[in-house]
Amino acid sequence: MRLERSIPAEALDAIRAPFLSAGATPTDAPVLQPLGLLLDLAGEAMRSRLFVVSGDAGEEACLRPDFTVAIARQHLANGDGEGRYLYEGKAFRVAPRGSDRAEEFLQIGIEAFESYDSGKGDPVAADAEIAALAWASAAAGGRADLTLLLGDVSLFGAFVDSLGLTPPLGARLKRAFSKPRQLKIELEGGSSALGQAAGEEKSRIAALLAGLPEAEASAVLQELWSLAGIEPVGGRRPAEIAHRLVERAQAVQAGALSAGEAQAVRAFLAVSDRPGAALDAISALAGPRRATLDAALDGWRKRLAGLVARGVPEDRMRLTAAFGRAFGYYDGFLFEVRSAALDEERPVAAGGRYDGLPARLDTTRGGSETKTGAVGCMVRPARAYAGGGE
Repeated sequence: MRLERSIPAEALDAIRAPFLSAGATPTDAPVLQPLGLLLDLAGEAMRSRLFVVSGDAGEEACLRPDFTVAIARQHLANGDGEGRYLYEGKAFRVAPRGSDRAEEFLQIGIEAFESYDSGKGDPVAADAEIAALAWASAAAGGRADLTLLLGDVSLFGAFVDSLGLTPPLGARLKRAFSKPRQLKIELEGGSSALGQAAGEEKSRIAALLAGLPEAEASAVLQELWSLAGIEPVGGRRPAEIAHRLVERAQAVQAGALSAGEAQAVRAFLAVSDRPGAALDAISALAGPRRATLDAALDGWRKRLAGLVARGVPEDRMRLTAAFGRAFGYYDGFLFEVRSAALDEERPVAAGGRYDGLPARLDTTRGGSETKTGAVGCMVRPARAYAGGGE
């Protein structure tokens, strides 16, 4: 396992300082995390980047690839609705083949959980605060070549909604955002995307189930298994299998993007500019049902004002509509602090919003009963330090 180079103590103190002033509770998290959970959240493609080990009870586990999921699990276990946590410790990821990247490395960061019930809390302000903290920490390392790359998973969803697509087609397109290969298929237009969907589903049973409410579809599927004397493979429940079959059949029925719709999406994904200009460009591309998108753009203008007010230079920011992250649990605002001296696969700092993660993790109550927002960031001190590289 390759270790990163150490940095001088005074440099580490400077990089740590902005986080210490943020009013967060110092915490740590177990190094071992459940492998299955991480793959469910981040996607199977993440497996090759994880150090897989056997847990205390023999179950598959992995060394924590970052702190977000680990801290969120602890927060939920404590039963608190709100909390702000400061962490500093080692994370572990397998380097890509042929890469010289460190596989054990230090991260410092904050994870913040806020309740937005009854109008409490301000997610836009929280986004600006967390990203500004990451910027200040990264800049404290002495690099003069930093830029702040901004993106937003939910902004793509709001743009798709503005186009007035059928709900199944819109949902399919949103799911494809984080999957470049699938998104390319969708954008090829007409017959290509429809052919892909049809190729995935040729089952008459799926077509039948698609016409039923999912509870009834699950019951029908279970009755078929009972009559045939078979059991589902891999431990999947009837409801889960029925849901997947219904989704596939509905994808065929939903059709595909028209040439004009595909071109509009391509134009959105091509937007990459100074944030103000990027927001204007996205606004100009909006479809006829633009209310949700307009609200999202207004939020973005407030977010940018908050970043500038907290000391992030406006001329160092860039908003890129197609920017996404490998971890599938990010569902809103995203950012990376990058250095011109390092390639784009080596961000100095990164973070974003993951409002849906707490509910997905909160299995004890079947999902969070309160609307808990979550946003966090981390900095890699060895990359932030002007005299370092990895």
